[in-house]
Amino acid sequence: MKSLIKDINLAVEGRKKIDWVANFMPALNELAEEFTKNQTFKGKTVVVSVHLEAKTAYLATVFAKAGAEVIVTGSNPLSTQDDVAAGLVDMGLTVYAWHDCTEEEYFMFLNKALDHKPHIIIDDGGDLVNLLHTTRQDAKERLIGGAEETTTGVHRLYALEHANQLTFPMIAVNDSYCKYLFDNRYGTGQSVWDGIMRTTNLIVAGKNVVVAGYGWCGKGVAMRAKGLGAHVYVTEVDPIKAIEAIFDGFKVLPMDEAAKIGDIFITVTGCKDVIRKHHFETMKDGAIMCNAGHFDCEVNGVELKELAVEHHNVRKNIECYTMKNGVRLYLLAEGRLVNLAAGDGHAAEVMDLSFAMQALAAEYIMNHSTTLENKVYVLPHELDIRIASIKLAALGYAIDTLTQEQIDYLTKVN
Repeated sequence: MKSLIKDINLAVEGRKKIDWVANFMPALNELAEEFTKNQTFKGKTVVVSVHLEAKTAYLATVFAKAGAEVIVTGSNPLSTQDDVAAGLVDMGLTVYAWHDCTEEEYFMFLNKALDHKPHIIIDDGGDLVNLLHTTRQDAKERLIGGAEETTTGVHRLYALEHANQLTFPMIAVNDSYCKYLFDNRYGTGQSVWDGIMRTTNLIVAGKNVVVAGYGWCGKGVAMRAKGLGAHVYVTEVDPIKAIEAIFDGFKVLPMDEAAKIGDIFITVTGCKDVIRKHHFETMKDGAIMCNAGHFDCEVNGVELKELAVEHHNVRKNIECYTMKNGVRLYLLAEGRLVNLAAGDGHAAEVMDLSFAMQALAAEYIMNHSTTLENKVYVLPHELDIRIASIKLAALGYAIDTLTQEQIDYLTKVN
């Protein structure tokens, strides 16, 4: 089937981006060499629905070099980079995606990808899985299973499993150590602030930054805000995470109070309506809001528009909403993932770990297809160890190893 992209003439720049990140992804490079030699995915069709930028593109090429037919589409209307999409098509892959697509176009792309009847899916956020359980059950005829990249998608998977409705096995890659310890914390921490700063061109030092949610992503965002000189406030619904934030040196308070003092708000909860009508009504002039959770529902954009007497774009990826009292509130990237919709996403070195785990997850699904049940699985810990060891060596570091005497000491019964 013919690809659907914005402009094939952008391919040269897209391939440059893909080649650049490949230089900084040693773990995935080692797997690529192994998979290519063994033609690990020969005869398999793999659909990749992840934020379509350079690191994702490189992962897709790894599957292709390993013998798979690879179909790529985006997982967010604003995170697709048209030059990267063109670069993939130029390299022989099938792509259905373009930047700033409508919701109708977005789901058209997903459906066209599923028309290829995949054996394996790589999902980000759960939209592919949702379609396969609703309107596109016909596309499951060859499906072995798949892997999920992000927290929101994993939540949706567990909801299906707990309702006994999951119809194929899925690997929760997000729950692997080599994913969430680095991607969610260091990746999100850096890329969120990259997106905010390149979009606003404003200083962070001295500002009141409100981080909603203190999971691994929230930890990273708060840590980087502190490093940039901000006064950091955390909002939480989990008392344990709230104490952790306090012990990490941050102030914890409810959003009702934080709304009154915040200069920059970042939501990273995976929930909806984290910032809503009564919060907008108490915010100060010039407050900036953005989201780093998967879906654009954490900041309630509908209620924000209803409250505003005026709404216009002040510059790329910044919308201004003027309230009745003259207060101007700013929303970045339409409330979508600010690090991808207004930036390039996580650094290549971080995504090296995440996408190496994705590649191993796809191999694991394929090799264990006859024994896996229709459940959500976490990859065996030894695979985390394998990827971490490759990465550590690539970074030029060595660590100690236990002697047999030490092993015996640690494992003895008495």
